[in-house]
Amino acid sequence: MLPFVAALAGSIFIQIGTNLSNDYSDARRGADTEERLGPVRVTAGGLMPPRHVLVGTYVAFAVAVAAGLYLAAVAGWELLVVGVASILAGVLYTGGPRPYGYEGLGELFVFVFFGIVAVVGSYYVQTEELRWEAFALAVPVGLLSSAILVVNNVRDIDTDRRAGKRTLAVRLGRERARRLFMAMIVLSFAAPVATFALGGLTAWLLVTLAAVPLAVPLIQTVSSRSDGPALNAALAGTGRLLAVFSLLLSAGVLLS
Repeated sequence: MLPFVAALAGSIFIQIGTNLSNDYSDARRGADTEERLGPVRVTAGGLMPPRHVLVGTYVAFAVAVAAGLYLAAVAGWELLVVGVASILAGVLYTGGPRPYGYEGLGELFVFVFFGIVAVVGSYYVQTEELRWEAFALAVPVGLLSSAILVVNNVRDIDTDRRAGKRTLAVRLGRERARRLFMAMIVLSFAAPVATFALGGLTAWLLVTLAAVPLAVPLIQTVSSRSDGPALNAALAGTGRLLAVFSLLLSAGVLLS
């Protein structure tokens, strides 16, 4: 039980630290202007002094490190490497001399760290073994996590382009980025079906299909050339889909 709690705490505080770090870095680089269509951000909106945002970042990462030290003690030093890599990936998304989020690599890193690393790592700290099913079921979680970023970047494509932020949506163009979002959603639901078909776990994995009604309106909204507030709603809806899908996936695994 304690490894589960530590893995949960570590992942949550890495996410918090990453968000605060990105908020601070984007404000410094001028990416968050008054023209931005999304919700007001803490640093650029003047809701909190930059120094306080940085302190919050350090505190969040410190909690994550503490959780990582415990996990390393019970499951091996490799977890420290994973934790350090996760924190660096969070900070360097919009920070550092060459932020990879400004070069169109954000979705790839989100897929790796919020999908493969998060799911397989969480499985490993509790079982101390690696199975192909863990990697297979990390795929849909990573795809849905990346889909959240795709919606965000489609919404911000014009302001990002003016700020010199060459996100994947800027590189692909708005229409191809919309099609990428749809493909991510479809493949997310196909992954558990394929895992079951290949002999991984049982038909309980198909319970994830119960989340399809949440996905349909998101695809319709993003593919309908909607912008601004509509994409804000799609952004929140994609986060909701990820949460529901992950809960259903967890239930399917536990019941298998």
